[in-house]
Amino acid sequence: MLKAMAIGLGLLGCLPSMAHACRTALLLAIDVSSSIDVAEYRFQVDGLADALRDPEIVEILVRDQVALSVVQWSGAAEQDMSLPWRRMLSEADVRQFSDRVRSMTRLWAKSSTATGDALEFSVQQFAPVADCARKVIDMSGDGAENTGTDTATQSRIADQMGIEVNGLAIDEMGLSITEFYRRFVITRDGFVETARGFSSYPEAIRRKLFRELTKPIV
Repeated sequence: MLKAMAIGLGLLGCLPSMAHACRTALLLAIDVSSSIDVAEYRFQVDGLADALRDPEIVEILVRDQVALSVVQWSGAAEQDMSLPWRRMLSEADVRQFSDRVRSMTRLWAKSSTATGDALEFSVQQFAPVADCARKVIDMSGDGAENTGTDTATQSRIADQMGIEVNGLAIDEMGLSITEFYRRFVITRDGFVETARGFSSYPEAIRRKLFRELTKPIV
């Protein structure tokens, strides 16, 4: 009715858009391999849940109708889309997704680290959000690959598919994990954020979310 009235009055061009496109589809891939203990898992899920409730992050998620999902990953055959894609159309959507992250049940605890397999699985999950202008994988972990398919190969495949891969490296000492993510995990247009131990993970994931959600579309 409103649209018909506007056409009749010649005012259609003055109406706000009735639908906004999804700017970013962001898949959050969380390491749950054997190097992650119970407390460290909680740092990850609570840190992510809190970051999603940050007022600046909430504003961006809703404004850009960002689609979010969460993958848990560990060994070569251990990847799971634990929280399927959901579009952030309101603050309530963000709060509910944050709550689901916080209450997410860990699927594996005593397994290896197959970063390449996690990437291979993750790049196959974007069909439901094909309309989003950007496709981004947010990989977080505290170790280099020790099993499975080659990480660098899977990163190149993601790059060829137009999927950006960013990394959150959890380094307890030195920067060895950061360097692994920089050399083998991220795509050419990606970046790495470093958490100095799990206690700094919450602030690191907030910085990372803000950085990747505000990145200009080239």
